[in-house]
This record gives sequence, structure tokens and C-alpha cells, in this order.
Amino acid sequence: MNSMITERPYTRRSIAEEARALGVKPGSVLLVHSSLKAIGGWIAGGAEAVILGLEDALGEDGTLVMPTQSADLTDPAIWMSPPLDPRWWDLVRDEMPLYDPHLTVTRGMGAIPETFRKQSGTRRSGHPHLSFAARGPQAAYITDNHPLDYGLGEASPLARLYELNAWVLMLGTGYDTNTSFHLGEYRAAYRGKKELRPRAKVMGTKGPEWVSFSDINFDSDDFERMGADFDTERASVIRSGRIGRAECRLVPQRAMVDYAVRWLELYR
Repeated sequence: MNSMITERPYTRRSIAEEARALGVKPGSVLLVHSSLKAIGGWIAGGAEAVILGLEDALGEDGTLVMPTQSADLTDPAIWMSPPLDPRWWDLVRDEMPLYDPHLTVTRGMGAIPETFRKQSGTRRSGHPHLSFAARGPQAAYITDNHPLDYGLGEASPLARLYELNAWVLMLGTGYDTNTSFHLGEYRAAYRGKKELRPRAKVMGTKGPEWVSFSDINFDSDDFERMGADFDTERASVIRSGRIGRAECRLVPQRAMVDYAVRWLELYR
């Protein structure tokens, strides 16, 4: 027999109130990394309530942004978790669907971004592997013209967020998934930085084709260590609190990216 839920549920209203208490301001641009599980308890409306609560905190003049990456569409030759038997690489390449911003599901992003990308009025950028979704007055500026080359670099949504003085909300997540640190990788000069030529399936003049594009060997393995140092050295810019049971940090993205450039050049 199932036990009764007796604790107060989290709601759209409570999430909005806690986001405001954390420091989310109406009219701001907010990049969110999230874990629905970390919020805990029972949420009346689930992921939808979280999204709507954040949008309520931002108001009509605010813009909500989330990463909506789709690693399933990468070349199967580079898959590692798990690797694919080379016998099937060509089969997968031939049968893999093209990226469709309306249809392609996210991978490893969680329930909140996967729900957000489908919300009416949300725009999603065109990169087949590294897309972002945004909703609000700045959504088109952030997501339009996302190039295949250097997908998290100077022409990416991350750089547009930097220009807009965006905030980053880590809602129950750590620095290991903090995408903004990748922009720091593009800007920093450090040992081991390399140019790569990954491949993506796109629509060519004669139909779908696999094409090579330019990028760097970005890597998040040291992001938690960099984040711990950022917490210590830049504590004054970090706003900490809870949304539900989730430990949260609200940080100016520029401070985070600029710190990453300096840290990477010193320690990587």
C-alpha cells in the first residue's frame, strides 16, 4: 500500500518565489543547468512547473535559456559510452536522421531542458550537436546563426550570452556541467589545446551528407576543480540558496568565463 504524500508540494509559485529570493531579476537573461531530481519532494506539475516558475521570476522582459545538446547525432566512430562495434558505423551513418530543432531529443540534459525545448514560443539553435533553446525577447539573438564551426565559441549562443551580461543558474547541478566554462576554453591559451575536425550529418545540395567542421578538443574533466577554486576566489559574486531541496548557485556568466580563461592558462 502506497503511503500518503504529507509534505507540502513544491509549485510554480514556490519555485518563482525561491528563484527571486536567490536573486533572479525580472528582465534578465538566465542560462539554466538543472536537475529535476535534486529539487526533491513532489512538484505539482513536474518539469513544467519548474520552467513556468523560472519564467514567472524573469517576467515578460526576461529570457530563459537552456542547453539542449544532442550527442546521439555525432559520428558513431567517436562514441565511447558505450562504443559501437565498427561493423555498424556505416549503417548508423546512413540511417541517422538529420537534426531537427523541433523533433531531435536532448541527450544527458535532463527532463527540464527536454520539456522546455517543446514549449510554445521557444526557439532552438541550429547546431546538430550543441544546440541551445531560448524563450523571451532575446531568444532570436541568442539562438539564430549558430555556426557548425566552433559550436561553443565566439559565434555561439554562449558568446551571445556573454555579450548580454547573462546570469547562470546551477539548479542542483555542479560545475562539471557548466557549459560556460567551455567558452573560456576557446579564449584561453593552454597546453594541449588542439584543433579537431569532427563530422556532422547535414543537408547538402544533393541530399543528406556527412561533413567535417572545425572545433577544439574541449574537455570538462577539470571543471569541478576549477569551479571549487572559483567558489573560493570569487565568492562575492556567487549567490547561493535553494530551490526546493536543490542547492543552487546564481553567477554572472562573464565572471565565470573570465575566471576560466585565467585558470586554464595557469593550471591546464
